Amino acid sequence: MKNRKTANVVSWIAQILAVAILGQAAFAKFTGYPETISIFTDIGMEPNGRLLIGVIELIGSLLMLRNSSALYGALLGLGTMGGAIAGHFTQIGWEGDRGILGLQAVGVFCLCAIVLYIHRRDIPMIGRSMK
Repeated sequence: MKNRKTANVVSWIAQILAVAILGQAAFAKFTGYPETISIFTDIGMEPNGRLLIGVIELIGSLLMLRNSSALYGALLGLGTMGGAIAGHFTQIGWEGDRGILGLQAVGVFCLCAIVLYIHRRDIPMIGRSMK
């Protein structure tokens, strides 16, 4: 984006939306929301995988709350949501509540991609060469 102020506003909007969704997802994993237990049981990762993914989502959320670390939170979000999307295509499916969770994963993936694009110049070693 040519206007840095506009880019900053867009980044913050994307960061806040991603944090809200990731925070809610982490909360559901930590509190044992039945659908998350069901999903992680079906893929053979209950309870350790559920809790580990919840921790990763929480860390990504916290990193996106500061502009200086938003890039790293976006990278965590992209990786985690990429795995969730792949899981929906291969094992979890897209029916009912699982489909809603899958669409949330797609949404967070897109939001994190926006944040990463805006902060691309901050990527260590290769960011300065990006326009």
